[in-house]
Amino acid sequence: MKEETVKELLRSRGLKVTSQRLLVLDIMAAHPDEHLTAEEIYDLAKIKSPDIGLATIYRTVQVLLDLHIINKVTFDDGFTRYELNGEESASGHRHHHAICTRCGQVYSLETDLLDILEQQVLENIGFQVTDHEVKLYGLCKECRMDVQK
Repeated sequence: MKEETVKELLRSRGLKVTSQRLLVLDIMAAHPDEHLTAEEIYDLAKIKSPDIGLATIYRTVQVLLDLHIINKVTFDDGFTRYELNGEESASGHRHHHAICTRCGQVYSLETDLLDILEQQVLENIGFQVTDHEVKLYGLCKECRMDVQK
């Protein structure tokens, strides 16, 4: 989402365009595949804005979540992580993730192969899927090579 679009969205909801909100967006845009925690965002924000507080980061993250500018993701590691809400697939769903159970590396998968299944569910039982989230667990290429040694 472009910065101007975000500014317009904030204003249309009666919210101020603050330097802290723009800083969080800049940080997330600069780390698109890292799935940052609020604490990691805070650590990166302190580099550019030493006076920023962790509470400000949490409030900013919540505003951006409420506006659907960012998404909350969890990888069953006890941490809540965030990513920019990128372009959705043709089905309207978010992308999925593959997670290495050995090293913790997370890969974003842009392909959504569940459209056929969703259509079958609708036709067979009349249930319309409005969203889904897929997490694939396994070993990345490097960890598979280490295990084979």
